[in-house]
Amino acid sequence: MADLRFVKLTDTVAASPQVLPSDMQAIADEGFKVVINNRPDAEAPDQPASDAIAAAAAAAGLAYHHYPLNAFNYPGDDIERMRELFDDDEAPVFAFCRSGTRSANLWISSRPAGERDAARQRAAQLGFDVTMSLR
Repeated sequence: MADLRFVKLTDTVAASPQVLPSDMQAIADEGFKVVINNRPDAEAPDQPASDAIAAAAAAAGLAYHHYPLNAFNYPGDDIERMRELFDDDEAPVFAFCRSGTRSANLWISSRPAGERDAARQRAAQLGFDVTMSLR
């Protein structure tokens, strides 16, 4: 594992670029309890399969959710479930995709309507392109 890179959107939600199965223990060591993979399998030829990440997450004691997103299915069909995961302060979330952008936008879109503008501003200040969350 190289350096684990992630950006904290809140005290209990982080977005990250692609991680490897070998990163799961480091993610657990950082205090995260839940991993959300927002990449469809085979999106890129060098990307690890969701099953391999899921197995490594389980071995590290992490809950794992594969919630693949792309421009055609964003924000997915179970945004309420994502909101529940993001809002569980007892189970900090590490969400990842190719760059972290889809994961950050998913967090924004899962916010209640009255909180989305502030969430969008926060993510933009942290360097994320937040245009997906405007849909």
